[in-house]
Amino acid sequence: MQNYRDNMAKFREANTQVLGISVDSFASQKEFAKQNGVEFPLLSDFPKRDVSRAYGILDEERGIAIRTTFVVDKQGKITSIEQGNSAINVTGALTACDALK
Repeated sequence: MQNYRDNMAKFREANTQVLGISVDSFASQKEFAKQNGVEFPLLSDFPKRDVSRAYGILDEERGIAIRTTFVVDKQGKITSIEQGNSAINVTGALTACDALK
């Protein structure tokens, strides 16, 4: 999340809305945002984990979501998916957002 926080100007230039979502509670999300200076919206998929399940990124056995970045266009179509370490690095997401201009 910090990489996204640190690159918000670039996402704004790409006319992009950044959202974070996790299977953590709203209270946990609020504290995380406060501690890390995150100003974009953080959403909670707790307790049912329906969103993570619907997007196919829920590890049912461990009850966690696989770290994933989705770029969604204005029509709601997913145009880019990155998982794992590449989801942490903003380069792929920024490239995908720039391509939507």
